[in-house]
Amino acid sequence: HISDEIMVMYLGQCVEKTTSNELFQNPLHPYTKALLEAILIPSLECRKKRREIIEGEVASPINLKPACRFAQRCKYVKAECTTNDIELVEVSEGHSVRCILYN
Repeated sequence: HISDEIMVMYLGQCVEKTTSNELFQNPLHPYTKALLEAILIPSLECRKKRREIIEGEVASPINLKPACRFAQRCKYVKAECTTNDIELVEVSEGHSVRCILYN
């Protein structure tokens, strides 16, 4: 048992925060989902499954513009993601996410 709560960060900003059980059972942020998809599981069935790769370049952490920091790599990006800061919102008790899909 390592942690009861997990905070997922991207470019120095919290994108998701919840209990460890909830994060693994119900990840919401696209970056969190991609991180969990990247976990290597030593089984033949899992080796056959094609892993999703996060496309795009990581934005420079210098002079970040008001926008979702994951927007240029997100497959669900919307125009609002690239022009506005996205607030961290609690979507259920103890589960917060910073994503336009849940605002």
